[in-house]
Amino acid sequence: MKILLVSPNTLTNPYPVYPIGLDYVAGAISPVHEVRLADLNVHSLDDLDEILLAFNPDIIGFSCRNIDNMEAGGSRYFIDEYRKVVVRLRKSSKALIICGGSGFTIMPKQIMTTLGADYGIIGEGERFGLLVEALARGEEPTRLPGVIAAAARQATATPPPWDGPIVRNFQGHADHNRFYLEKGGMLNLQSKRGCSFHCIYCSYPHIEGRKHRLIAPEKVARMALDLQESGARYFFVTDSAFNSDIRHSLAVARAFKAAGISIPWGGFFAPVRLPAGYFSIMADAGLSHVEFGTESLADAILKTYRKPFTVRDVLAAHQQALDAGLHAAHYLLLGGPGESAATVSETLDNIDKLPRTVLFFFIGIRIYPQTELYDIALAEGKISAATNLLEPIFYQADDIDRQSIEKLVTARVGKRVNCVVGSGDAGEITPVSRMYARGYTGPLWEHLIR
Repeated sequence: MKILLVSPNTLTNPYPVYPIGLDYVAGAISPVHEVRLADLNVHSLDDLDEILLAFNPDIIGFSCRNIDNMEAGGSRYFIDEYRKVVVRLRKSSKALIICGGSGFTIMPKQIMTTLGADYGIIGEGERFGLLVEALARGEEPTRLPGVIAAAARQATATPPPWDGPIVRNFQGHADHNRFYLEKGGMLNLQSKRGCSFHCIYCSYPHIEGRKHRLIAPEKVARMALDLQESGARYFFVTDSAFNSDIRHSLAVARAFKAAGISIPWGGFFAPVRLPAGYFSIMADAGLSHVEFGTESLADAILKTYRKPFTVRDVLAAHQQALDAGLHAAHYLLLGGPGESAATVSETLDNIDKLPRTVLFFFIGIRIYPQTELYDIALAEGKISAATNLLEPIFYQADDIDRQSIEKLVTARVGKRVNCVVGSGDAGEITPVSRMYARGYTGPLWEHLIR
């Protein structure tokens, strides 16, 4: 069978993100089938028409990586954009359309209805390979765990995490790689799946499960070497938190060094208590950028968010990163349950205890189903069971509204170069694009450090 995998994500703010999920989907498909990938960061819709005409696929896999950009200020809703692409696909092809992806898994039935796909895959994309084989044999795909059909009235329960092989089919010569190599030189990789944390707003555990499934460090390093040999000048580890399993992350770092990785890299980290020398080992393996998911610098809010660290832990982890010579940034997520003028002020007071850093402020927390925040909002009457959460809805704290939080933040940090509210507006992104055009690599936020 001929299979076309489509990545409709065109968000390049603050920088374009390589569609790693489709590599894993392609890796789950038997080599007896012919697979092509169409990345809409690279191909226009007219290009897509030509691909459909020339390739004539039997199946189109459509990746819904995100529902929206999760920003209350400057919210961007992607499902309408995806729907336009699906309409275009329908006009040019008779292929079956199968939706999947992390965004799809959060609200599968609503997205299926909105996009008009034939089948959907809830959970991890490796099940796509099983679905393809079922179709090839003329069997009913909905008998497979996690596969739903547009016409069926079956339940949409999320299946257990994928327990089969995890194979990434990265093609170093693929046409779309050039786009990412020219826009910052960044590719990405994954060292594990699953998230053991219990943050009240996060959908990662629902999508990937709470139990870690670790990829062998040598295998992760081999992929990093493949990225490097394909021209990457930087890579980013996409785990929800690279150090959520400290022992494994150290083993991966040592494997990077043993494999001869010579390009810099970054990742998401939790500012938890770390063993002495942790970041020195990371730096020795090439780590250059640490992005901390800090969210608040008020202990009461960290406790409400169910974070496994305190403000004191944040300050210690930050200093460890600086002592190792690393660039460190912190993401702050304000406006959750219990937020008040006092807790916002506490956070703003404590940022002065974080030297040589960049701070990204996001004001307002997106409510997603299958999270504790959803249950809280439901119990508090802020939403009902009938509320349509497909279009972005953000939690509203009882004691302070989003506009008041924004005023407090901008009054304190509005003129600081190293403090960014949201992911940046068009005026801030233009210089980033110019720097990429001049050959700069990586996320570039280190140039804002003060």
